[in-house]
Amino acid sequence: MADATEFLNHASAELASIAADGLTKRERLITSPQGSRITVGDRQTINLCANNYLGLANHPALRAAADEAMETHGYGMASVRFICGTQDLHRTLEQRIARWLGHDDSILFASCFDANGALFEPLLGPEDAVISDALNHASIIDGIRLCKAKRYRYANSDMADLESQLQKARADGARFIMIATDGVFSMDGYLAKLPEIRALADQYGALLMVDDCHSAGILGPKGAGTAAHFGTRADVITGTLGKALGGALGGYIAGPQPVIDLLRQRARPYLFSNALPPAITAAGLAAIDLVEGADDLRSELFRKTQYWRDGLADAGFDLLPGETAIVPVMLGEATLAQQMAQALDQRGVYVAGFFFPVVPRGQARIRTQMNAAIAMEDLDIALQAFREAGRETGVIR
Repeated sequence: MADATEFLNHASAELASIAADGLTKRERLITSPQGSRITVGDRQTINLCANNYLGLANHPALRAAADEAMETHGYGMASVRFICGTQDLHRTLEQRIARWLGHDDSILFASCFDANGALFEPLLGPEDAVISDALNHASIIDGIRLCKAKRYRYANSDMADLESQLQKARADGARFIMIATDGVFSMDGYLAKLPEIRALADQYGALLMVDDCHSAGILGPKGAGTAAHFGTRADVITGTLGKALGGALGGYIAGPQPVIDLLRQRARPYLFSNALPPAITAAGLAAIDLVEGADDLRSELFRKTQYWRDGLADAGFDLLPGETAIVPVMLGEATLAQQMAQALDQRGVYVAGFFFPVVPRGQARIRTQMNAAIAMEDLDIALQAFREAGRETGVIR
């Protein structure tokens, strides 16, 4: 019988194997607020790997809203929502999110990982089906695993495969079918084909769920996300306050009133997690006010994204095609991604290598992400650093 010592030896061996494969992820300590330039130790670096798309993570209006809420509503709730953890700020934010996204209501969670983990199990049973895009975020995959519905998967944005899976689910006698997709696939920057997915959902009587974490605040009129961008409809939208909307934490599900009401009764991450702190909810309200009127920031974000993408392509880097603020530089092997990231760090550019299990083996990359607030001079400095680091590591000539 194995004992605790053997267990710890096993864990140590697993860590050694991860290190030998070049897959160890290391965290660097930032000693400044999040921004387009950050301080790491005693050095200031250009930050190209945050989800701070609109540059709001240290915005004065969000800080002021958070400070005021701390004064009027306190520091934390010390309880779950249905016991004594709901304040007026929580319902105000939920209703504000719903109006922004064009839905009946919304429900808050500690994160969108929790929101996606909460969504499927209360709504779908063993007589139902979920059809998931192969590149969906881990939180969607885990949420689907928690429910008893039959599971189907279609190749990324392959509409013929999606229709085939819809036909299988109908042939298998599914009562309700839900199609689940990211709006923007976070590792690649691709947009889901929402108009085609919506058409297939309507044709086969299915519901459409969209995770808008990497598009809320960025795409569509008033930054309302991918469905708004395409002028179509999603039955259920999940998203986060932790990226373009200020970069803190908090997730949500928006949808029809009966869906939100049922989740409020049955969603376990909601029922058994503390309510969001007052400072976060107040800053979330301020963030939505900002992003609804932030057409100038969105234009600046995509202008700089195109400039950055063109500069990397001209230098000879292998980029995934795309139109979002996510620009992945493909490198193949995990060790090369880490070498490239280290070479960039030495030149004052803060990036991270992405490799297995975050992306498939052999598809390691540096995922660069643009920020509306970054200075054009910093982009030029970063492009020169990429050229130098690319030549040093043999990525480009």
